[in-house]
Amino acid sequence: MTGRGLLGQYARGELTPAQTVEQVVRSLAGTHRPEAWLLRVPEDKLRARAAELQRRKDARGEAWLQDMPLYGVPFAVKDNIDIAGLATTAACAPFAYTPDESAFAVQRLLDAGAILIGKTNLDQFATGLVGTRSPFGAVRQVEFDAYVSGGSSSGSAVAVASGVVAFSLGTDTAGSGRVPAGFNALVGLKPSLGLVSKRGVVPACRSLDCLSIFAHDVADAWRVLEQMAAFDTLDGYSKHIASLGLPRGSLRVAIPDTLEFFGDAHAKAAFAASLDTITSRLGLSADMVAFAPLQQVAALLYDGPWVAERRAALGAFFETQHAAIDPVVAEVIGKADRFSAADAFDGQYELMRLKREAEKMFESVDVLIVPTTPTHPTIAEVRADPIARNSQLGLYTNFVNLLDLCALAVPAARRADGLPAGVTLIAPAGADQRLAVLGAQIQALFFADIDAGGVQEISTRPLAFDEPTVTLAVVGAHLRGEPLNWQLMEAGARFVEATTTAPGYQLFALANTTPLKPGLVRTADTHNAHNAQAGEIAIELWDVPLRTFGAFVAAVPAPLGIGNVTTSDGRSVKGFICEPAAIAPDSGARDITSFGGWRAFLTSQSQSAS
Repeated sequence: MTGRGLLGQYARGELTPAQTVEQVVRSLAGTHRPEAWLLRVPEDKLRARAAELQRRKDARGEAWLQDMPLYGVPFAVKDNIDIAGLATTAACAPFAYTPDESAFAVQRLLDAGAILIGKTNLDQFATGLVGTRSPFGAVRQVEFDAYVSGGSSSGSAVAVASGVVAFSLGTDTAGSGRVPAGFNALVGLKPSLGLVSKRGVVPACRSLDCLSIFAHDVADAWRVLEQMAAFDTLDGYSKHIASLGLPRGSLRVAIPDTLEFFGDAHAKAAFAASLDTITSRLGLSADMVAFAPLQQVAALLYDGPWVAERRAALGAFFETQHAAIDPVVAEVIGKADRFSAADAFDGQYELMRLKREAEKMFESVDVLIVPTTPTHPTIAEVRADPIARNSQLGLYTNFVNLLDLCALAVPAARRADGLPAGVTLIAPAGADQRLAVLGAQIQALFFADIDAGGVQEISTRPLAFDEPTVTLAVVGAHLRGEPLNWQLMEAGARFVEATTTAPGYQLFALANTTPLKPGLVRTADTHNAHNAQAGEIAIELWDVPLRTFGAFVAAVPAPLGIGNVTTSDGRSVKGFICEPAAIAPDSGARDITSFGGWRAFLTSQSQSAS
């Protein structure tokens, strides 16, 4: 049950949304983890949704996937996320309310054609990393009954891991979207803060919360994020996030200089084996960075004044309905009484000091790699010591949102006892695509059934721009797959389409260029369709962020430059042009217009050489 798999079957006519719904209904009826679900959409409404999507697809013809990129893909949401007409409980029945509209991000998924199946269990009020703090029952790990599923997004992770839905939404304040992913062999994508609106989400710590995505592979999670990522003017925490782009060549990766596994030898060995495979197979060299400052940040979340933000989220309910709150959750939130307003400011000052140390670290590091969790306790162990065991699980997660970082949990080498284990990739805000590309590469190393083509899919599809862009026509070495395409990736550019120029252009293979480059030249007589020396030339259009466009242009060497290019449909865009001297009769340049494009010319050269 993957999004890409379903979309492929729909495109080939092998499956319909109605058939997928019936499969989901059967899976729910036979699920061995019923505790993962709190509320299910009635079967008649699921069937009606499938029929509605089929009608929309039939009406749109060939454009159906463009209009509905998540067409017929079933998903679930954590029950602290609003769905119009369905109760939101946050795993506390007396707290329940029924919203009139769905959360902003969920509505975007529905508009994209996804099918909502139901709402899932969680650690009450999203307070916990274990999955046991719910009056509706502890959610168990998908394969091993004795072990915790992780939390607080426990049900959302198990709903995907058990194969009922293709993806699910959780929330992540201190690791709730990553710990359950690591415990259930899933991808857990925690985006940059503000990239996804949290309007319509019951807050845990409003300033730190974010929606997260569980999926079986990174490319699926990325497709979901593409639909969710949008600026929301009604969410005060929504941000315009500028993508950092994809660095050229090997990433600079690092690991903590101290690693703690709390005596869990299996967890320690699994991380060592995973790291060895990642570095050796991907040609990476992992440096070490000081982990102490990050641990100090993590301590601020539960041992510092930020716990008061959880208390503020519940308001008077914490006092008036105290008996309805899970005792461990009440104890954690009750710590807020220890802190004053002065403590809150002191905590902010300390955080800003530590942020500077983290920023300095990321000046020389592209990605920090950590174990997703240091250990995997049983349900019995958590119940025997609920707070200490929970705290251990946040060692490599708690600091991320406080430092405004993005993160991606990826399953990797299993432990010797059979339990899943994984690594988490961490980077500065805006590096979401960087993490997704590396995460897809890592996942393909450990899972033979994961399509490595997802790496290319993610590489060429940065998130929709939330900033001004310039459309650029490229014709040669910057095309996809060609040697200078990395410059576009580094600039954070997004592929738009393959098309052609208007009639009246000539293409030359330039002499003395490395790598070999073409020169595009517009003839004087652009309206003469019978001009044998001119024609329509294959090009690609890319959107380049305006903030990086100047640096990109500055790196373009003579005799090339950036000017205006007219496309076949009459648009005028920026594009590569060539100085006349480079195509003069004595320049050594070769007129290759007859090939219709650079790739066709390169193919002919390759065939001639063979």
